Amino acid sequence: MDLRSELLKCIWYAFTALDVEKSGKVSKSQLKVLSHNLYTVLCIPHDPAALEEHFRDDDDGPVSSQGYMPYLNKYILDKVEEGTFVKENVDELCWTLTAKKNYRPEGKSVLPGKDAFRLWCLFIFLSEDRYPLVMIPDEVEYLLKKLCMAMSVEMNCVELEDFISQDSVQQNGFTVWAFLEMMNSGKLTRGIAKETISMAIEEVYREIVGDVLKEGYLWKKGQLRRNWTERWFTLRPSTLIYFTSEDRKDRKGNIQLDGNCCVEVLPDRDGKRCMFCLKTLTKTYELSASDTKQRQEWTTAIQTAIRLHVEGKTSLHKDLKLKRREQREQREKRREAKEQELQRLRALQEERERKMAELELLKEAQRQALEIQLKEAEEARASMQAEMALKEAEAERQRTRIKELEAMQQRLEEALQQEIKARQDEEAFRYAQARLLAEEEEKMKALMSLREEQEEYIQRAQREKQELKQEMESKSRALDEAQRQLEEVRANRHRVDQDVVAAQRKLRQASTNVKHWNVQMNRLMHPIGPGEKRSSGGGSFSSFRIPSQKDPGLRLKQKSDEQDEESKENMESRGGCASDKRLSTNGDMEIP
Repeated sequence: MDLRSELLKCIWYAFTALDVEKSGKVSKSQLKVLSHNLYTVLCIPHDPAALEEHFRDDDDGPVSSQGYMPYLNKYILDKVEEGTFVKENVDELCWTLTAKKNYRPEGKSVLPGKDAFRLWCLFIFLSEDRYPLVMIPDEVEYLLKKLCMAMSVEMNCVELEDFISQDSVQQNGFTVWAFLEMMNSGKLTRGIAKETISMAIEEVYREIVGDVLKEGYLWKKGQLRRNWTERWFTLRPSTLIYFTSEDRKDRKGNIQLDGNCCVEVLPDRDGKRCMFCLKTLTKTYELSASDTKQRQEWTTAIQTAIRLHVEGKTSLHKDLKLKRREQREQREKRREAKEQELQRLRALQEERERKMAELELLKEAQRQALEIQLKEAEEARASMQAEMALKEAEAERQRTRIKELEAMQQRLEEALQQEIKARQDEEAFRYAQARLLAEEEEKMKALMSLREEQEEYIQRAQREKQELKQEMESKSRALDEAQRQLEEVRANRHRVDQDVVAAQRKLRQASTNVKHWNVQMNRLMHPIGPGEKRSSGGGSFSSFRIPSQKDPGLRLKQKSDEQDEESKENMESRGGCASDKRLSTNGDMEIP
């Protein structure tokens, strides 16, 4: 049952409540008020002129439900978005309108208004999808069993059968007002406190209408401080919400359930027993129940919620209602098939009885004919001996035929029994085959889902492998490039070392030449004082001269100085050890 059908059932009660004269029509002013309230509770932008615009060609008379339905679908229900409004507010609006007219408990009422409203919502949920809305006795019995289980009492089947045995209920089913009258009579809840009844109705209401699979206290281990705290948990098909207490006012967290979640039972530790954990993609929640039974119920309920989410179902009891309806339809089909089979068997029995009557008539006719023949034979025995022999032969043939007919009758009876047994065996085989086909379909669905997960995992692994391979190739290329650059740096360093060694060799040679020529220059430029002896080589003072710029010795010294400066610049540019050398003021080289 989708959201539109649920809303239409509530609105149908509101519309019929406005139909005071029970003519099937409601005035436009009342429909405007109803539409305005529906806009409010459904959180839809108000459109007050839409109703007049829709019915501007009609007269000012009342509008029937068929005339109101196009407007309701176009301007209200088509704009409704699930999750943007509170369904209980819509139910309360429609209940307020219909209860004023139809709900008048007589005498001392067992049910308060809030419980009557919840039973009305449960009735709408479990009612058939046809108007006027009724609930078949099977669904009434199911609802009453749920209430009795919540109250931990046994259901009074005698009183329920008395209500069901009424002609109106057997023909049409329970109306909501007949159902509330039955609950208000107190016959089904005799000896039970009102508070217990109210708590049971609220529990069943939250379970069926509110889609609460299970709720109760559990101990939860914290994610940060890792301490244990008792919380009130509420489980729905897609979420597990926990609160500070059972009044559900202070919500502490919300756990989203999907196909990636799983439940595992944990061994007892940290002073806690009956532990289990709920694993999601991002977190693992450790929980502890009061006993083993509660742990089993919670794990089963969470697994059911995960299964419903994976199957795309939003409500467990909607699914159960459809299954119960399918089972009733199958039972009805089997009952009709059985009735047809009984009718066929009755027809065969009638045919058999007809044949037996014909056989009796034939026997009687033959007996009468034989008596007549015997009488005639006695009267004319003397003259009819030959004819008597022929009649006896004819009688013998008739007896043989009678025996054959009796044997044929026996064979027909045996064949009828065999056919009945074959029909029963065929029905049993068909039922078993349908069950096997259903199981095979479920297993095929599970196998297909596993195969899709395996293919997705293989594709993801292949993509990761390809990315790792590309990353390794890029790193290998980068390593080769770094090795090549390193080789080039080493070659350049080797060449620079060779250039430095050559420059040092040239520098040492140039330094040696400079020292040699400095000695020669000092010797030539030293003047001879008065009274000093001349050198052994002889020669006069007049023969001494200061070397000019054209003197080869001076030019050679200048050339060596230029070479020294050039060598120094080369060494400084190459970054060698020649940067630590410097020239003296007179052109000599000093090595620190």
